[in-house]
Amino acid sequence: MSAAARRPALRPGRLVGPALLLALVTVALWLVLPAGAAHAALPPGGPQGPDGPGGAGDTSVTVDLEGLTDKPGTSVAVLLTLTLLSLLPAIVLTCTSFTKILIVLGLTRNALGLQQTPPNQVLAGLALFLSLFIMAPVLSDINDAGLQPYLDGDKTSTQAWDDGIAPLRSFMLAQTDDEELELLTNVSDRDLPETREDVPMSTLVPAFILSELEQAFVIGFIIFIPFLVIDIVVSGALMALGMMMMPPAMVSLPFKLLLFVLVNGWALIITALVGSYG
Repeated sequence: MSAAARRPALRPGRLVGPALLLALVTVALWLVLPAGAAHAALPPGGPQGPDGPGGAGDTSVTVDLEGLTDKPGTSVAVLLTLTLLSLLPAIVLTCTSFTKILIVLGLTRNALGLQQTPPNQVLAGLALFLSLFIMAPVLSDINDAGLQPYLDGDKTSTQAWDDGIAPLRSFMLAQTDDEELELLTNVSDRDLPETREDVPMSTLVPAFILSELEQAFVIGFIIFIPFLVIDIVVSGALMALGMMMMPPAMVSLPFKLLLFVLVNGWALIITALVGSYG
């Protein structure tokens, strides 16, 4: 037997493995070669990050605050508003005409012999709106001189306070007597100021309240006189008629109301109150 006859014949299954391996190597080389070419095209030193607006070498950050501190912010305005609202009752009672008007209206009700008519709420509301009417020019000056320039950034808080409080000081000084100012200055053991404008607010406020109370009692005394005359006349008439068991206040009340309506008493009182502030 010859050598060719002794060789085993090639089988198809033995050729599949090397052919498949060769195909996989070819595909891998085809995928790797473009990537390698791309990496070869990169500059030495590796990839670079994106450049910012100022360029690759500009790393500075600029924050523009121009104009932000010229005006008070919203939080400051809200804080000032809440502070004023919390102090508003004390300011109304001590620095405006509210106390004087309310006392005069209360004394008028007592002079008429009425206990709860008009109610306290009505008298307080009338006194409040009359106070707003009287204080309107002062409030307008405070707004123009202090509040608006501060909100616009034209004045500092200290300048706005000094300029805004000046109209209120002028109003309070015009309604305060020298005796009250001297009394409060002596009580506080301080030296008398050279002028009325040099009086501090800590002395001016209580002196203003004392002057308001004094003027309110004077007006109340004047209001009481005609009603007291009516009480005396009615009491004498009842005694002359022998009706000593009849309460004089019950008989005199209709005459007081009639007199008050005929002379338009509320208008006279309001005119006197507003006129007292000039």
